[in-house]
Amino acid sequence: MRNTGPITVRKLHPLFGAEVSGIDITRPLSAREFGPIRAAFEEHSVLLFRDQPMDDDKQTAFSENFGPLETTGSSNPAVGTKFQRQSNLDIETGLPIPNDDMRMIYQKANYFWHSDSSFKRIPSLCSMLTARICPPSGGNTEFLCMRAAWDALPPAIKATVEPLVAEHALAYSRDRVQKGILSAKALAELPPVRQRLYRDNPINGRRALYIGAHAGHIVGWPYDTGRALLAELTERAQRPEFILSHEWREGDSIVWDNRAVLHRATAYDTVKHKRLMQRTTIGGDAPTVPQ
Repeated sequence: MRNTGPITVRKLHPLFGAEVSGIDITRPLSAREFGPIRAAFEEHSVLLFRDQPMDDDKQTAFSENFGPLETTGSSNPAVGTKFQRQSNLDIETGLPIPNDDMRMIYQKANYFWHSDSSFKRIPSLCSMLTARICPPSGGNTEFLCMRAAWDALPPAIKATVEPLVAEHALAYSRDRVQKGILSAKALAELPPVRQRLYRDNPINGRRALYIGAHAGHIVGWPYDTGRALLAELTERAQRPEFILSHEWREGDSIVWDNRAVLHRATAYDTVKHKRLMQRTTIGGDAPTVPQ
């Protein structure tokens, strides 16, 4: 594919998500070529690119058009790299990892709605996930439109939520899978941080509810009361009409806006089938509130 003409942007869902075609993202892009992709990202929040097989170098190069990449911490098998490996395959042998292995148990937290790196002082801008090996069924990624979730809140709840700050930590989402699953080193690397409960898009002004599994409680509120509010907001957000579910094919790439959507993995047969996805995460530019 040659980058010679205008791109095509086809909506995938009435509220958000679009498939982008007419451009080869496995090649270096000029600023002029990337401009329409960035505009589509700001508008649609989730961008799908089909039939463009990626390797690590190509994925890194395309991701860096959005900004500097985060590196992984000690909690990920690919520690110290720019990739979060989402797979049931051993990184050394290529063989399936047993379901009772801690690496598979740890990944169960991906089944919760979350925003990547909301547990960091400066939360991420976006993520890119590429399909290297796909199971024949299952293993979808689902996206939740948090702009629609915000818009649907009653005015009284919006007024309650606007001044609030939540404490986010990787431990909150991982403890839902198994208490104490994170090492002392991982806990020390990622102490709790504070995040506002909404994020505004700086280009179009669209507001999105900003919560997810890494959010543990509301700062300044009784612990149980704050957790109850976060649970209520999540329940209100996860309407079926706000969800886009993507069935992966090898060669697919998706970029999503961590400011505007939550996402989660869905189950597949990890014993019978292989799955390898590589994720890059693009860092944000500022905290949402003073830390």
